[in-house]
Amino acid sequence: MAGGALRWTVRDIVTGRFPFREFITQTWFVITVTTLPAILVAIPFGVIVSVQVGSLTQQVGATSIAGAAGGLGIIQQGAPIVTALLLGGAAGSAIAADLGARTIREEIDAMETLGLNPTRRVVAPRVVSVLVTAPMLCMLIVFTGLLAGYIISVNVQGITPGSYTASFASFASVTDIVVALIKSLVFGLVVVAIACQRGLSTKGGPAGVAQSVNATVVLGVVSCFIINVLITQLTTMFVPQTIG
Repeated sequence: MAGGALRWTVRDIVTGRFPFREFITQTWFVITVTTLPAILVAIPFGVIVSVQVGSLTQQVGATSIAGAAGGLGIIQQGAPIVTALLLGGAAGSAIAADLGARTIREEIDAMETLGLNPTRRVVAPRVVSVLVTAPMLCMLIVFTGLLAGYIISVNVQGITPGSYTASFASFASVTDIVVALIKSLVFGLVVVAIACQRGLSTKGGPAGVAQSVNATVVLGVVSCFIINVLITQLTTMFVPQTIG
């Protein structure tokens, strides 16, 4: 389904038949349901990472690397995982509920009767909207988490600003950001594909819609965690951490 949606997207953009209005509507919807939760989750996440890392580095006398440890933790693991959780819990569940309700009301069957492809008209705009939103959401979480961690480290744990930023700059690289964005894109594609598939295969009335939403959240989050392990292992093997 995801592959078909991407093929239809490319073909319709080239031919000028892509439903941009539906795409804009869905993109704005995903942004509205994920932006505020992303900030509210990123702040305590950045604080927790900074407190734990700062406490450990102070015990071993290595406060000079606190910025690097906390920052890399947020960029490499925290931001992509939080992105997956928000996309699965907020955007994915809403997409599954919407498509499930349409399926129950036989709107999808009516669309097929009229000769319209649901993957082309319904799935493709939602896939593209999530793929556009996921990297932006990931960067928002990275920025918010790093800012919260910096404030806690400098103002609460007594780490000097220069030491924090210098250690972070020595270890962090553009590659870390690129890998995080790639993870967010993969997670977004997985979540929206599961949400659309579950929504379009809904059966059994309102109870079926609830089951589709529940399955979307569980399968989406679990799949993203498994994929995150695989990508992390591949990144560790082929892109080892270096000191700048």
